Amino acid sequence: MDLRQMEYLVALADEQQFTRAAALCGVSQSGLSAAVRSLEDELGTPLFHRTTRRVEPTDAGLALLPHARAMLAASTAARDAVVRVTRQVTGTVRVGAEQCLAVVDPPALLERFHERYPHVEIHFTQDGSHDLLTQLRADELDVAFVATADHLGAFERTPIASEPIVLLAPADHPLAARARIEWEDLDGLDFVDFQRSWGVRPLNDAACESRGVRRRVRCTVNDIHTLLDLVHRGLGVALVPRQIGAKPQAEGLAVLRLPDDTTPRWQVSAVTGTSDHAVALAPRLLELLDRPAAVAA
Repeated sequence: MDLRQMEYLVALADEQQFTRAAALCGVSQSGLSAAVRSLEDELGTPLFHRTTRRVEPTDAGLALLPHARAMLAASTAARDAVVRVTRQVTGTVRVGAEQCLAVVDPPALLERFHERYPHVEIHFTQDGSHDLLTQLRADELDVAFVATADHLGAFERTPIASEPIVLLAPADHPLAARARIEWEDLDGLDFVDFQRSWGVRPLNDAACESRGVRRRVRCTVNDIHTLLDLVHRGLGVALVPRQIGAKPQAEGLAVLRLPDDTTPRWQVSAVTGTSDHAVALAPRLLELLDRPAAVAA
């Protein structure tokens, strides 16, 4: 029983899906599954109920879970305690992130950074990816977690995850019964989409335009839960990263795949500014990511 197995156990219990848990841990789905099965063999009991739609902890898994979280917390606290007494750092770090990136949890990351570097002042802002890049160029941020790979210029980019775009539709929508759809099926439909500063919006616009899809964006939103609510209410379909379709608030919606060879990918990265200030402090934040160079399949 080791810390890596505990990390996988906690991620799988939280995400209830092997694909998402593997992406969060920065490993292949098969690698995570093998590690969990090895732990189950060691303990002599199943830790998860596995179905085609969801993975849920067994009673044994639930009994182990708080101890797994405690082991991970103790390991983190031990490392941070050593850093605090050996590498005292001061200054200010300015961080930005787009909302609900899922593969990065900015509040948890900033909490850990504060525990490790208590003398560093933290400034945090939430905005659309393209607005965050504008702030980086103006030296108003040191690091930004964004959902775009466009217009990065000289910025250093640390890839974190990459996911395909899927279509969300109400359960009674004519396309909902299909396992897969083609781009031409979207022609003329009403859509719900994000503001243009969000990373996924220009990705969707470009994908539809290049394939001759005429779409009507009837509702423009600035948060994920409102988008899901509008789709639930039949006010449009939505092109979103696959992880949004896995959110509990999306339950009951049809999640439809587009052709793999033509579907754009939503990419999440940490982008670092070029000023001396950014170069000095941003790496200390990024080193706390457990998977700083991992790209999810």
